[in-house]
Amino acid sequence: MRSHLLNETTADLYRRSVTEGVERVAAKLATTERPHTGISVDELAPVINAIDLDRPLDDPAAVLDELEEVYLRDAVYFHHPRYLGHLNCPVVIPAVLGEAVLSAVNSSLDTWDQSIGGTLIERRLIDWTAGRIGLGPDADGIFTSGGSQSNFHSLLLARDEACRTVMQRSERPLAKSEVLPKLRIFTSEASHFSVKKSAAMLGLGYEAVIAVPVDRNRRMDTSVLALELESCVREGLFPMAVVATAGTTDFGSIDPLPEIARLAAEHSTWMHVDAAYGCGLLVSPTRRHLLDGIEHANSVTVDYHKSFFQPVSSSAMLVRDRDTLKHATYHADYLNPRRMAEERIPNQVDKSIQTTRRFDALKLWMTLRTMGADGLGSLFDEVIDLAAAGWEVIDADPRFEVVVRPQISTLVFRYVPEGEVRADLVDEANLHARKALFASGEAVVAGTKVDGDQYLKFTLLNPQTTTADIAAVLDLLAAHAEQFLGESLAVHL
Repeated sequence: MRSHLLNETTADLYRRSVTEGVERVAAKLATTERPHTGISVDELAPVINAIDLDRPLDDPAAVLDELEEVYLRDAVYFHHPRYLGHLNCPVVIPAVLGEAVLSAVNSSLDTWDQSIGGTLIERRLIDWTAGRIGLGPDADGIFTSGGSQSNFHSLLLARDEACRTVMQRSERPLAKSEVLPKLRIFTSEASHFSVKKSAAMLGLGYEAVIAVPVDRNRRMDTSVLALELESCVREGLFPMAVVATAGTTDFGSIDPLPEIARLAAEHSTWMHVDAAYGCGLLVSPTRRHLLDGIEHANSVTVDYHKSFFQPVSSSAMLVRDRDTLKHATYHADYLNPRRMAEERIPNQVDKSIQTTRRFDALKLWMTLRTMGADGLGSLFDEVIDLAAAGWEVIDADPRFEVVVRPQISTLVFRYVPEGEVRADLVDEANLHARKALFASGEAVVAGTKVDGDQYLKFTLLNPQTTTADIAAVLDLLAAHAEQFLGESLAVHL
């Protein structure tokens, strides 16, 4: 079994095995004609469940043959121009090369003695990102597994900063347990669900999150935010954080960051910006101004694996004041004893809520060193331009209604039949159209609800997608919806 360990004696086997795997994937990418095959759970599950994991195949080629059957053949391929589903981007080749390198070397980014070089590369990228945001000379941060963890980490810091402030200002000694029930988080009703989930995990409860209504462009209504903050203070509660979103999941809308920053400052409240989606604007050659105001944030979430075209996972959370990261610091004698900090040994675990952590920063490093920031930003600009053109296509199509003009690259719309059709049937038709399209494998779109009604969604992150693709998918959706309504209305006659 030692023959399978990667070391100096097995380097040739490693080279052959990885090359064969890469060739299989490359062949698949080159011949993929649709986003996925349309296979169902009921079809694939028995095949995978029948595999005896206690009886290995021994031969790597045989394993790859089996993998073709259980994964590669039926995987959902985000690089296909008619994948218009979730916030999944096609990936750039330099990042995939970085993935191959980091997996083989397998550095763990928790301590310096496990990640010499890797630690400094990650720190350099954090500084670079903080500079792009404009957080100032005291900024810092850490790479994370994704936007949900970045939001959680940021709100953990906000919680502990709020507790510290409240307890310092109190006329009598307060226990942290007395403060927690009085903390409140303000975010728009269109923000990511991880804000509420984080509140629950932080011991505050879902009810600690105040959902602020959005305006007609699906951006946080700051006039309501101002009233809610004032009401919070009058009731003897404490505004812990305001979470602004720079690129909501459904609409790609960017909250009015300068005004939110002003209100947060007036109430001495932590401002967090969830820019998991909109962070690509940081490298846009033409649209960086859409993020004006983000530089006032206390913390920011960025997901490089969304709009920087990086493989999952690649995210980071950044803070204006590096000292606030100490709320997540714990010194373990066997790993990062306190003396190491005194000796200025850079252990990234001092900042992280994870211990073992992949060297995901390498992917972004390889990308920037190959393509440059403008190269990445121009790709994101392309999909934003596509979304604008896609809005024109949908708005001109009488079969559909579209909610708002996109700020970034999502389009939320629904099929609307001619004549009088019951609202519940219209909802069912849109839901059926999405499911039927997915089952066909011809394209993938997302779905959501707007004011309780069922809508469809294009998430555009592929520069290879064209308006012709958008028009073709609209035709497919309309055909599925019309077939459903025809059959449903026939039943009721």
